[in-house]
Amino acid sequence: MSESDSTRPAPGPDRSSSPDSGDVSAPSGAELDDPALLPPPAAPPSSEHPAPPAPYAKEPRRSGFKKGFGAGLGAALGVGVVLCALSLLSALSLVVMLVIIRPGEANTSASTTATTTVWGDAGASHTLRAIEVSGAIETTGGSTSSLYTSATYGYDVADVIDDLEADDADGLLLLMDTPGGTIPGARAIAQAAERYRDRTGHPVIAYVTGMAASGGMYAMAGADHIYADQGTMIGSIGVIMGPFAHYSGVTQIDNGILSGGVSADSIEQFYLTQGTGKDFGNAFREMTDEERAVYTSDIAREYDVFVQWVADERGISTETIRNELGAYLYDAQTAVDKNLADAVMGRDEAFRQAATDSGVDPGDTRIIADTTPGALSRLFGADSSRIFGHGAPMTNGTATSELCTSATTVFAWSANPVQACGS
Repeated sequence: MSESDSTRPAPGPDRSSSPDSGDVSAPSGAELDDPALLPPPAAPPSSEHPAPPAPYAKEPRRSGFKKGFGAGLGAALGVGVVLCALSLLSALSLVVMLVIIRPGEANTSASTTATTTVWGDAGASHTLRAIEVSGAIETTGGSTSSLYTSATYGYDVADVIDDLEADDADGLLLLMDTPGGTIPGARAIAQAAERYRDRTGHPVIAYVTGMAASGGMYAMAGADHIYADQGTMIGSIGVIMGPFAHYSGVTQIDNGILSGGVSADSIEQFYLTQGTGKDFGNAFREMTDEERAVYTSDIAREYDVFVQWVADERGISTETIRNELGAYLYDAQTAVDKNLADAVMGRDEAFRQAATDSGVDPGDTRIIADTTPGALSRLFGADSSRIFGHGAPMTNGTATSELCTSATTVFAWSANPVQACGS
């Protein structure tokens, strides 16, 4: 083979005899000259390489801490919601039980009292604590007085005063408007006021706005200062027992009422008793001299204690009280003249003077007093119609107070029995 033969290109394959060609013959010259019969030209090869497929991005794996924290937080929230719901149900159940089982108990404690400002700026730096002593003074009681007048319960008011500490107020102000009442109730208030002064070092001031008679004088006599508004009545230093009735010459009786009924020449009522004087007060027999002497001695002893208390606290001799003052009621100025009070003052003047007596600036002092319980206390059964330690007047029924029913008890009161006890 020559060198020229080795460099000559090898012949191409015979396309006419290729198995892929089949029976298709080559186009004729006419077909090649007709553009409509020619196949569309192939698109030129793109010079750009196709973009490679985007790699698969695997979702980042959450750390074990985040997964655990999320699960724990969800569980905690769920448990919290359940616990809150259970707590709410328990609280509601407790409220219902308290209201049903112990109604009113929230209003039977001195610690539940609510107060409101009755004089001065509510934002003042200094405070005087006012306690009302109004209506008949009874020893203890409930939401409604057992009289046809309002009532102050001496033991309950004493509890309120005993709860006061030195930091609670700069002084104690007794607002007096009472005809008196039971000796235990009046004395309880007087002794509580004395304990307050000894415990706190603060003064006790009394202000009379209507009347401070008998037990009212007893309750306020120990105050450091007593001021009275114009037109008030003060005094009646005395005690009383009764009433006693004796029916003589009775010829008619109807169930104990002396009108209509059965007529007779004589009517006798008696008790079977053991012990001399056991039927004392029987209206169908006269009081014996011995009974009169015994019970007079009883009330004399209470009178002696009353007189000595006023004498010691007001600086008046017992002889003056017994022989000159007696059990009379005096107008405000006469009461001052007889040393039962210290000055006649209007309300604002008296309150400013009370602040001065307490060693504080009247212009930066407020006076607070008890008021009816708030919503929370009412929710727990507190009586919203009254202030603790006080009772509203009866509107119907029979008066059951010992002031009306106990003829053999000694009282320090100066009230109209019909007005207080009913006819």
